[in-house]
Parts: sequence; C-alpha cells; structure tokens
Amino acid sequence: MIFERLHRATAWAITALVLLYLVAPLFVIVPMSLTSGTNLTLPVPGWSWRWFEVVLTDPRWTQSLLNSLHVGAGSTLLAVILATPAAVGLVWGSFPGRGVLTALIATPLVLPIVIIAVASFGFYATAGLLGTRLGLILAHAGLAAPVVLTTVMASLQSFDRSLMQAAASLGAPPLTAFRRVLLPIISPGVMAGAIIAFIISFDEVVIATYLTTAEQRTLPRMIFSGVRESISPAIAAAAVLLVLFSAALLTLVAWLQRRNGR
Repeated sequence: MIFERLHRATAWAITALVLLYLVAPLFVIVPMSLTSGTNLTLPVPGWSWRWFEVVLTDPRWTQSLLNSLHVGAGSTLLAVILATPAAVGLVWGSFPGRGVLTALIATPLVLPIVIIAVASFGFYATAGLLGTRLGLILAHAGLAAPVVLTTVMASLQSFDRSLMQAAASLGAPPLTAFRRVLLPIISPGVMAGAIIAFIISFDEVVIATYLTTAEQRTLPRMIFSGVRESISPAIAAAAVLLVLFSAALLTLVAWLQRRNGR
C-alpha cells in the first residue's frame, strides 16, 4: 500500500514537472503584455492594459482576428462535413485497401507543415487560388480533416450498430437514421474534433504565410510579422489572448471527451 502511494505521488510529481517545463515559457509573455513601456523587456518599467487595448482597437489587429475567425470557421465546417462520413465508411466499411486509405488521409498529421505549405503554394498558383481566403480555408481543412476523422472514428468504435438496424426496421431511410440516431450519439466526438480543427486553423502560421496577402493576414501571421518587423508589446498581448482562447477551447474538448466516455 505504501509503495503504491509512493509510486502514485512520484508519477504526479514527474507529470507536474514536465507540465511546468512545457508551460513555463508561456508565462513569460504575460508581464510583457502588461508593460507600460514600448519594448519587450524584463523587468517591466510599469503596468498597463494599453497594449490589450491596441490589439482590440487597432484595425490591423482586429482585421487579422476576423480573418482568423472566418478561416477557422470555414475550414472547420468543411473538415467536419468531409471527415464524418469518411469515418463511418472507414470504420463500418469492408473493402480492400481500407488501412492504406486511412493512412493516406492521416498523412497531413505526420508530414512537415512547410512541405504542405510549399505544395499548396505551387498548386494554388496554378489554380488561381493564391492570395484568396477560399484557398486558405481549403488548405486548413485538409490539415484539420484527419483530426476530425480520428475523433469520430474513436466515437464510432463504441457505437452500437444495432441501433441503426432498429431504425431501419422501423422504416427510417439511411439519411434519417444517420441524422436522428447516429449523429446525436457521436456528437461529442464530432464536436471535439471540430474544436481541435478550429484550433489548428486558428493557430497555424506557416501555410498562412505562403498563401495569404496582407489583406488576408491572419492573427498568427500578424504576430509573426510583428516579431520580424517591429518588436511591440502588442505582440505579447495578442499572444496572451491567443493562448487563453486556445486553452478555453481545449478545456471544452476535455469536457466533451469525458462526456463521450460516459
């Protein structure tokens, strides 16, 4: 009993140290975002909310935020529409090459992001989509769809297929059974995948740098450009808001996963 408690305490301590090591650098930007000065320096000369006001009122920052929200919403919707029926076919279907097809769809998860960005740039330059919001939405949807596919497939593993057979025996067409029986039950997995897909799009900067112009500049690209061009505490303020927003969405994902488990 004592050994078990000691083992549990040691595991928690190691986990806490690893999390502290990973998260600690994020806390450095918090005092920088609250500085009253005009440079990213520590210690700060004083405290002020002025840089958060700049991020929330400056047209350049607000437009980049709106661009990120529009692209994130569009790519998430497209990823869910494509990945959800694909997950049903891959989990319940029986056809040659199913494993190969699953691995092929999951390729964006393991492929270096810069390779995807360069390939998208070459293709979009030929297709006339370079510098358009639609092009960025399609690229981010391709990046996020494998994540949605993974979460939906996990939800389908525990789904009782006899419910679909019961719906069919009662005269429900396949589309009705999908909409009124299958989708409500696996909705936590679909929602979790959608939220993660939105985070992927909202935080992505490499593809956005290759494919967008100044008019379609997203918030991460605005931060990256600011680091290269003018070191302003507004960058730290925007980064803090980005981290808080992503953390809130990830908390929602964790809640949905626990609900799906129950």
